[in-house]
Amino acid sequence: MKEIKVNDNLKFGHKNLYFDGELKAALNDKKFEVISPATEKAVATISWADISDTQKTLESARQGFEFWSKLPLEKRLEWIDKLRNKILENAELLRESIMYEMGKTWAGTLEDLTSITDSLQFYSQEIKKRTDLVIDDREGSHEHKVISQPLGVVVAFLAYNFPLLNLGFKLGPALAAGCSIVIKPSEYSPLSAYILGELCHEINFPKGVINIICGDTENVGIPLCESKIPQLITMIGSTDTAKKLIVQSSRTSIKRFSMECGGNAPFIVFPDASLDDAVSIAKALKTGNSGQICVAPNRLFVHRDIIEPFAEKLVALFEKTKVGFGTDQHWDMGPLANRMSVEKIEDIVGEARDQGGKFLCGGHPISGTGYYFEPTVILLNDSKAKVLQKEIFGPVAILVPFSSKEEALRLSNETDAGLASYLFTEDAQVQQYFIERLEFGEVQINGVKYDIYLPHGGIKNSGIGVDCSSFALDDYLIRKRVSKAIPEL
Repeated sequence: MKEIKVNDNLKFGHKNLYFDGELKAALNDKKFEVISPATEKAVATISWADISDTQKTLESARQGFEFWSKLPLEKRLEWIDKLRNKILENAELLRESIMYEMGKTWAGTLEDLTSITDSLQFYSQEIKKRTDLVIDDREGSHEHKVISQPLGVVVAFLAYNFPLLNLGFKLGPALAAGCSIVIKPSEYSPLSAYILGELCHEINFPKGVINIICGDTENVGIPLCESKIPQLITMIGSTDTAKKLIVQSSRTSIKRFSMECGGNAPFIVFPDASLDDAVSIAKALKTGNSGQICVAPNRLFVHRDIIEPFAEKLVALFEKTKVGFGTDQHWDMGPLANRMSVEKIEDIVGEARDQGGKFLCGGHPISGTGYYFEPTVILLNDSKAKVLQKEIFGPVAILVPFSSKEEALRLSNETDAGLASYLFTEDAQVQQYFIERLEFGEVQINGVKYDIYLPHGGIKNSGIGVDCSSFALDDYLIRKRVSKAIPEL
């Protein structure tokens, strides 16, 4: 049963663009309402940039890079630490802004906050470990080394589902590497990013290093991509968006890309697995953040011998899910991010029904205020159903039976996506079989673990490059070979 116990009159006021070290209204003075998906009411307005604002922001970032890239590392790290401390001082405000702009549970907002602060701290340590690589000269006539230098201006397009987590995954390595950055948050969850701009302004963070701007595709998105100023276009979002950004960015110059795109994660469960562990993890990933997680299991392939007890246990957990909004309850799940998300889930559920799906629980939007959808479990015997090729991005679990490891592998790999995958079995040989053959950037066995120090990235249509871990720094650094002749004696 959904309840809303919250002060709906709470407002965050108006938030301005942040570039050139200043908080600025859009030149056209246009404003955009931030609608809370829990209350369907505006909780803030943000300045909505036009093309002139975008051009000024890019120039700000260009000048910011000239300063930041030449600043001694020790000074850069001092500023990063100062920003991290400012974020921690304003933890409640940032968490509250995320709760409103995304409808997240209060507990769920903590992951966003810790992700950005952990990223700033982690990359401040990792960048200090980067040393020159010495290469031996075969003939003994030269000395060679490979040095790392800041790449340039970075443009980051962010998805709506984890506003500060996504931002932190880009901001940490960019700042540590010596790059300036233009952050373009999603229009569905821009509030916390704009507040970050206010915090940067309060501590007088070096101007032009961090820039935050939001607006429509024609005035912001395309100009950011087509400019010759950025050296790296990075994003977290859908595969279709990534394709558009690559095309737009390539019209004027050769740029680097680091993109985490959509997923279609298989969740494979064998009879020898711990059924309770597999079910609880599936439930957590499907209802956490209302299922709006790129690595959430999309297709649950469960061995025929255990699919009935698995389904019964999963339904029992889904039916106990506490759905609601506010800080005064321990909610398990909030709303979807916007009305379009509800409509998309309705379409997917409708397709599953048309393709023979048996509904074990849920299947409908929750009536009343807010963009809520029932936690839903569907049993689908047709493994070739087209609905299995769609990223759900909501609290809907589709169960599909399989009979052999070969069938499970074939079904898992029948997708253009390749981000996360999950395997539950105690058999070491079966584990190795899937490790070698699953076409995904991540294989998680009998559990789930994500953290800033672990690489996160996909293959196939799920992305280019890596977020998190020391590997992410490679996208923000230039490798330059320096060869010096040894004088003859």
